[in-house]
Amino acid sequence: DGRSGKLARLEEIGDEIVAAGEKVLCFTQYAEFGHMLQPYLAARLGCEVLYLHGATPKRKRDEMVAGFQERTGPSLFILSLKAGGTGLNLTAANHVVHVDRWWNPAVEDQATDRAFRIGQRRDVQVRKFVCVGTIEEKVAAMINQKRGLAAKIVGTGEQWLTELSTDDLAALLRLEKGAVVV
Repeated sequence: DGRSGKLARLEEIGDEIVAAGEKVLCFTQYAEFGHMLQPYLAARLGCEVLYLHGATPKRKRDEMVAGFQERTGPSLFILSLKAGGTGLNLTAANHVVHVDRWWNPAVEDQATDRAFRIGQRRDVQVRKFVCVGTIEEKVAAMINQKRGLAAKIVGTGEQWLTELSTDDLAALLRLEKGAVVV
């Protein structure tokens, strides 16, 4: 039918979420795509779909967030990655979909964290769409590589510190010459 695989999958997921009475945050880095996606999904799924982007006035933004957080509020909330990625508490969502990938994993993590705020009582399922054979696949590989490198250097906790040799620990804590001016 000419639709993209991502769009077809997003529609399937959205349909399942609406039918289950659950809620989803859909992030895209492309504001124009969000403008097209909102009416498309609203028509296909037969429900209200919110869309927050950088040009959304603060009052409207606050209204959308409050409405989404209501138990009977809209089930789908599309957000531009930059506008919706920080400062929002959207714990009504128990699904997050990244429709397209951003090269910086911290930006994606910040966006995902909108659902992982104080007050979240359910598991949150996170999906990240990638089209095989495209630049997106290369970006996803780069993101995984960055995460792997970070895990090797620092790890996910403080255990890396306890695994250092005595010499390495001493080198880490040693004040370098030139750091203090007398």
